[in-house]
Amino acid sequence: MAISRRNALKTLGAVPAAIGFTWTTADAEQPHEAATRGHKTATPATGTFTPKFFTPHEWATVRVLVDLIIPKDERSGSATDALVPEFMDFIMLTPSATDETDRVRRQTAMRGGLRWLDRECHRRFQKTFLDCAPAERTVLLDALAWPERASGDPAVSQGVAFFSSFRDLTASGFWSSKMGVEDLRYMGNVPNPNWDGCTAEALTHLGLKVV
Repeated sequence: MAISRRNALKTLGAVPAAIGFTWTTADAEQPHEAATRGHKTATPATGTFTPKFFTPHEWATVRVLVDLIIPKDERSGSATDALVPEFMDFIMLTPSATDETDRVRRQTAMRGGLRWLDRECHRRFQKTFLDCAPAERTVLLDALAWPERASGDPAVSQGVAFFSSFRDLTASGFWSSKMGVEDLRYMGNVPNPNWDGCTAEALTHLGLKVV
């Protein structure tokens, strides 16, 4: 499953988000820091976080899966470093701004998808996703990561839908975090009194020139 951090946003733009982990605009307006603030205040001195939605087995699976999607690299940390699993735990319990059934649907899609992952690993390798070797995890996720390749295989259609939604939620959590914003090198809302206009390279790219 060759999903590098730098290719993740391109992948998300090319793959339609599957129905499952949906939330309204009003739900999404709650920033990542607000989502994790409550977790931080509840974190014991040991630094161990206890999820409110995920079971211990689900929590361990989520932590492995998000880091396979966005691993640590030379530029910044991994999805777990950015508290993406904590963000997901918050999202799973966040009431919908418009319809409570949205939250129930979200929870069902997450819990069912994680169970599907284990069932498929048992079918293929006679072990859970957590117990699989890295190469075995890669084989499975390669079968799920590219919907157009898996479109002719109904046996994995549920897994493809789950992984597409899970990948989208992972990216949402990472790139709305402080680490993710820094990873993008976003310069918005930062005063720059010495700005000299667009660079020559940018102007050339746009087919423009200074007159």
